Amino acid sequence: MRQDCKNFESRSYPNGDTVRKCNLDLAPEAPWRCPENCGSFARRLVDVNWSHGTLITPETPDEPAGLGEDSSIAALLDAAEDIINAAGPQVVADLEAERAGKGRFRRKKKGGRGKGRRRR
Repeated sequence: MRQDCKNFESRSYPNGDTVRKCNLDLAPEAPWRCPENCGSFARRLVDVNWSHGTLITPETPDEPAGLGEDSSIAALLDAAEDIINAAGPQVVADLEAERAGKGRFRRKKKGGRGKGRRRR
């Protein structure tokens, strides 16, 4: 991918995995390639002429065979993204229900009518 584009983002995790992506979701073959002649390419200006230390993005893995020739790779990545996007609203709903005290994670309220409390 074009790491000199301001829309490129890379994030490394403690286990060594690295995510490389286009923030505009215009690279269907990420992390290997951006589309040729991408109309949204904009050169990153902030870090021009900076000296980078050990925080340089790790090397991109080798391209799988058939990349660019077979549209099934982009289709697979799109299908995986659709699954993640579809799960999002349910996760948010579950969290909101938990915060509201409803649903399967409901906490018992303190007080209430138990032993030792007088009825009025």
